[in-house]
Amino acid sequence: MTWFVLLAVVLGVISVAWLTRALWRPSTTLAMTLAVFVFAVAGLGYVGIGSPAHLALVPGAAQPPASAAAQTPTAEQVVAMVDQLAERMKSQPDNAEGWLMLGRSYVALGKHADAVAAYRKASALRPSDANLLADFAYALAMANQRNLQGEPLKLIDRALAIDAVQPKALALAGTAAFDRRDYALAVKYWEKLAQTQPPDSAFGRQVQPSIAEARRLGGMSAPVAAPTAPGAAASSAQVSGTVTLAAALKGKVSPNDTVFVFARAVDGPRMPLAILRKQVKDLPLNFTLDDSMAMSPQATLSAFPRVIVGARISKQGVAMPQAGDLQGFTMPAAVGARGLKVEINEEIGR
Repeated sequence: MTWFVLLAVVLGVISVAWLTRALWRPSTTLAMTLAVFVFAVAGLGYVGIGSPAHLALVPGAAQPPASAAAQTPTAEQVVAMVDQLAERMKSQPDNAEGWLMLGRSYVALGKHADAVAAYRKASALRPSDANLLADFAYALAMANQRNLQGEPLKLIDRALAIDAVQPKALALAGTAAFDRRDYALAVKYWEKLAQTQPPDSAFGRQVQPSIAEARRLGGMSAPVAAPTAPGAAASSAQVSGTVTLAAALKGKVSPNDTVFVFARAVDGPRMPLAILRKQVKDLPLNFTLDDSMAMSPQATLSAFPRVIVGARISKQGVAMPQAGDLQGFTMPAAVGARGLKVEINEEIGR
């Protein structure tokens, strides 16, 4: 194991322990949802260096073998490795992955001002990376006494404009709204966050108390009931069906790769009218898309008569199509259609 990979492993463990201690305080609003991402921070350290199974520290992943744990360095050695990475970046100013790793390393060590400087360099090189922008916003908020207003919120908005279901950005956006006592908006962001997670996941469970607290403070103690007849028109503004993966492509995916299922207007904006986030392990998947999954209140399924439903597998977990993603689409269908079949059967060219 090289020192660079070892650094990623150790910083992942440190980030879990440090973030839990630093954020999980009942009086700290920012902690309410960011705690959901404690384990995610650990996994993020592997971006750019690969994510071999024995290094994955995210929930449900295999644990490092004993031989890897035995090589865990001391705190002083970890700091020395981070310093070595920082020194290396002086001669590699255009290495976005290196700046990203350095920023995450500083966050894991609680050096948020240093992390902000590293993320700023990384974001200048990769301005359209939603994951990076969300991490940058978090580090900047921590450096500003956990204040998400101002530049952090602008970064969050940029991240969500690129990837409307980026989980960390949704968490932060909800927290920022909660801090402003805009509890309805906080609920909106956090419920969208919950929809991106499998119901039985740790993330999905941990965000529910935050939603309940926002509802209580905003006088929304119970979810609004869905309309019944004669408001049946609202319930018909949905499409449903099944997503499958072509047998020839099964060797190109991993169980935890992200699956986006979405509908977009045949004659209208390219932006999805509704989007659902799952994982390859959920395939074959029965889906229903409706107005509650809209990215914008001005662009919903009920506003258009016909849609195309698509599904895309993203190893990066990014909603925007990337080379190497796998995808499939239906023919145009009327809103209200059921039993649609989406086969993911092609790879986006590089």
